[in-house]
This record gives sequence, structure tokens and C-alpha cells, in this order.
Amino acid sequence: MRTYARTQTNSQTVEQLHKAHKHRTSREKIWVITPPDTRSSQLAKSLNISTLVAQLLINRGVVDAQSGSAFLRPKLSDLISPELLPGVIGAAQRIKQAVLQKQKITIYGDYDVDGITGVAILWQILTLLGANVDYYIPHRIDEGYGLNPEAVESIAISGTQLLITVDCGITAHPAAELAQKLGLDLIITDHHRFADSPGLPPAHTIVHPALDKSYPNPDSAGSLVAFKLAWAVADLFKSGPKLSPQIRDFMLNATSLAAMGTIADVMELRGENRTLTTYGLSLLSDPRLPGLRALIESAELTGKGLDSFHIGFRLAPTLNAAGRIGHARLAVELLTSTNQSHADQIAEYLKTQNTQRQRFERKIFTHACQLIAQQGLDKPERRTIVLADPSWHSGVVGIVASRIVDKFFRPVIIINSGSTPAQGSARSVPGFDVLAGITACCEHLVAFGGHKMAAGVTVHPENIQKFADALEDYAQSHLHEEDTTPKLHIDALAALSSFNLDSVSELRLLGPFGHGNPEPLFATKGVSLCANPRRVGTNADHLQLAVTDHTNSIRCIAFRLGHLEKKLLERDTFDIAYHASIDSFNGNSSVQLVIDDIRFD
Repeated sequence: MRTYARTQTNSQTVEQLHKAHKHRTSREKIWVITPPDTRSSQLAKSLNISTLVAQLLINRGVVDAQSGSAFLRPKLSDLISPELLPGVIGAAQRIKQAVLQKQKITIYGDYDVDGITGVAILWQILTLLGANVDYYIPHRIDEGYGLNPEAVESIAISGTQLLITVDCGITAHPAAELAQKLGLDLIITDHHRFADSPGLPPAHTIVHPALDKSYPNPDSAGSLVAFKLAWAVADLFKSGPKLSPQIRDFMLNATSLAAMGTIADVMELRGENRTLTTYGLSLLSDPRLPGLRALIESAELTGKGLDSFHIGFRLAPTLNAAGRIGHARLAVELLTSTNQSHADQIAEYLKTQNTQRQRFERKIFTHACQLIAQQGLDKPERRTIVLADPSWHSGVVGIVASRIVDKFFRPVIIINSGSTPAQGSARSVPGFDVLAGITACCEHLVAFGGHKMAAGVTVHPENIQKFADALEDYAQSHLHEEDTTPKLHIDALAALSSFNLDSVSELRLLGPFGHGNPEPLFATKGVSLCANPRRVGTNADHLQLAVTDHTNSIRCIAFRLGHLEKKLLERDTFDIAYHASIDSFNGNSSVQLVIDDIRFD
């Protein structure tokens, strides 16, 4: 989700690139270099782009001019019509009935950015339509993930007649059955995986992209599902062929919220997701919603062109901090606020919560790494890492799990064993379906759910070791040794002469970058130093250097590679893998390579 091919101040460049690389693994990486494709020249000619960019398109599965044009120039009209989303028509009709009859509606959302933004979209469109609507966000620690029976009961007591979930509910059988018993109409909107057995929970309507295998975007985020439902509801209230100006303006602005949820939930930025995020990000340069304006200002990003990097590393963590350290309802209050002063106050408070979250994260990560070394969980023959401690904050264990995956490159589950039952978060590596592994060991768990790459577990403390052993046994037969070695997927071998201000600027056509559309990574073999490298940074753990391959000389920055200074001085040549960026300082712009890895023969 990093976008470096843009003009920005030198200080901002260093800050952003450092943050994006700070969790890099120290393990030796396998370079997987994509060979050149003979179709790139013709595609380049058809699209009037460079052969290099054409090669990058082919690497992403875009091989003809028509799909190439759609990829490079996404249009809002490319969004899939809402009526094609499974279940959306029945849900929209029931919502319209509730609005017209003034029935109380409660929107129940997950506490992460995807759920928060989805709730904000639905609540605001229903408010604009005159609905009697409220929202409910469960407390991460006290209630845990998903629709829970206790919350359903309290919502029913409040007088709610229609309950709508966002980004959760597809596996909430007990809560759905209770809603039915209490006379609540339940609409479930979700995108998480569900099992064939015991089937779907009882509900008035279920809106889920996987209910129809022919649906064009099965990788929709929960916020995009909510956006489509809001769109379908708005269409039902049209008095003519077009939406009213007020509703239309909101739906356009809501693309920014849906884009944030899509990026934060690491959905593939291809097809419809790419169209949505491209348009939504363009609106963030001048946001109309007071909450977004306050959030961006608190991150000191006002007036800057925002991209997926800013969402993933700056804005989303601040919103998530509300649910991790406090209560995510405050984040929804921010995004739905109509008072700029009030929104500014909330944004500043969330900023302080995020700072506190970062302190917790650093402390837990350090402690976890110590336990890994003490318990021998870093041995080559190990396939998984499962750690538990009663002092670890439940709201931060998922982030720590991600950092440990980056460092040790194997599936990780981090558990707060101080709660009853204990709560944990799992993160995985490509090639291992962590949810399938957890499912195979579910006899030791109270509850679980998630995706291939990320999941959550609830387990009684006395069963943690049994679960850890069972997961390790499963991984030994399902996770191969080569899958525990980090790989660099390199788009192309390139001469340094390939990179100038124009060619690097052209790379921006491929953005926004993220899962499914990674930032282009290049490699050049046999480069040499132009001068002695210089160690920089607070701990002198980064390198500034300039390299040449005798076709060009370019300045580089190599984060977390300061330890290679001596080795570089001892070698005549070496290979580099890098991203190309534009560094601007005092009005002057130049190409800079951000080195991801250095390889010695």
C-alpha cells in the first residue's frame, strides 16, 4: 500500500518510507523475477505507454488493450450495479418499509475500520432519508467480535424492530436465532467466509457477495457491501430517474469511506475495488465530510494527495485505535459528525489513543520476541508460533501478530490469556490458510472466525497449549518449508537508465497500490558504489548510498540495512531490489531508489 512515485517533501518521503519498511524481516529472501513478456511491446503501442509499464500490466494479468485501458483509467460508471449483489434488493425493500413506517432501525457493525466506515455509510444515508436509526458497535474486549446474544437482547429492549449488521453476522447462529425469537427482523450484511454446515443463520435477508458464485466481485469489503446496500436504498427513494442532489452528493462522498474500509481490510485492489479506491482517494484531497476532514488534519495530511499508503499506515490505525484501546463507537461518531469543531476534538483524542496503542504494541512485540527465543519457536523446523500472556492487551495482539509474521515468516497467533475466555488474533503467510488450520483444531476453541490470512480465536486458557500443539501438527503437513521463507516477487530486471522523472511518474498510472496490485518492484544486477555509503537514522541503522550500473547513477535509501555497510565496501558489485520514487526538496525533484533487499553472489 505504499506509493512513492509522487512529488513530496524530502522529510515526508523519509518518514513515510521508514514507516513502511520498519517491520521488514531480517531473513534472507528468495528473489522470484518475472521474465519479460513478448506481448509488452504491442500492448505499450496500443495504450501509448512505455514498454516497462506494459510489462507491469501483463504481470498483473492485464494483457489486452481494452482491459489495460480500464485498468489505467478506471471510471465510477464501472462500479457493479447494486441490484446484482446477492440479497440487496430484499434488504433494501425491507429498509424502505422501516423508514416509511418509522420503525426503529439499529445498525450493528464490527469495530474495525471496515465495519466502522460501513456503519457510517448506512447510518448517514438512512438519516438523510428520515429514518429512526441508531447504531451499535460491540466493545472489542468486553463483547468480542460479531453479533452477540446479549447485545441483541438489549437492542430489542430499546424498541428496535429492524437490525442490520455490517461486516459481521454470517456465522452468528445463536444471536440470529435469538433475534428471531424476540421478533426482530434481521438483515445480515457481511463478506466473511461461512461454512456449508450448519448453514446460514436465520434472517429476513442476507446480503453477501459469496451467496452467488457468479457475482463479479467476491472480494468486496464489508464497507463496500454496505455502500451497495445504501445505493440500493437510495434508488428506491428516487422520485425520478436521478437521485436528489443531497443524496447524490452523499453517495459520491461515501466512496471515500468505502475506499478506506477496502484498503484497511486488505482487499484486492483489482476490478471494482480498484475503481472504488481510485475515486474515493481522489475525494480525500478535499473531503466534504467533517469527520474525514478532521481525521486528515490530525494526521497532518491536509492539502496532500492521499493514497493507499496514507490510509493503511496513517488514517486507518488512528480509527482502529478507538476500538483497540477504547470504544469504536467514538470512531463512528467522528465519521458521522456534522459539527467540525466536535469532529476536530474527537480526531485529536483518537490520535492520543493511537499513540498509546503504539506504546502497547512495542512492549508486547519485544516481550513476544523474547518468549519466541526462550521457547525455541524460531527453530527452522517450526511451522507455527502461538504465544499467550495474561498481561497483553487484547486490542493490540493482532498488530503484534502481523509484526511477528514479518519477522519470522510463519503463521502466528498471539493471545491475551488474562481474559476468560482468552482472546487471540491470527495472521498467516501466503500458502497457508490459517482459518482452515484453526478450523481443523476447533475442538479446543470456544469460537473462531476470519479469512485465509487473518482470523480470531476465543479459547479457555487451559486449552491454549493443546490448541497450539494441534495447530503445529496441522501445519507440519500443510505448510511446506519453502512457504516459510520470504519471497520477493520482482516485476522486472531493469537497467538504471530506465528510470528518470518521466518514467517514474508514469508508474503512478498503476496506483493505487495494495493487495492484488503491489507497488512495482525492480531489480538491477551488478551495480557498484559511486561513493562510500553513509549510515543514517537515530540508531544509524539505515543506509544512504549512490549506485551505478554504467548506464546511469542514482541515489538510494536502504532502510534497516545499515549493518551491510562493511560488506558493501568489501564487494566490487552486488544486486539490488528496489522501488522507484521521486524525491522533491526545495523545489528540486530527482529519482531515488528505495532499496528493499541487497544480494551478494
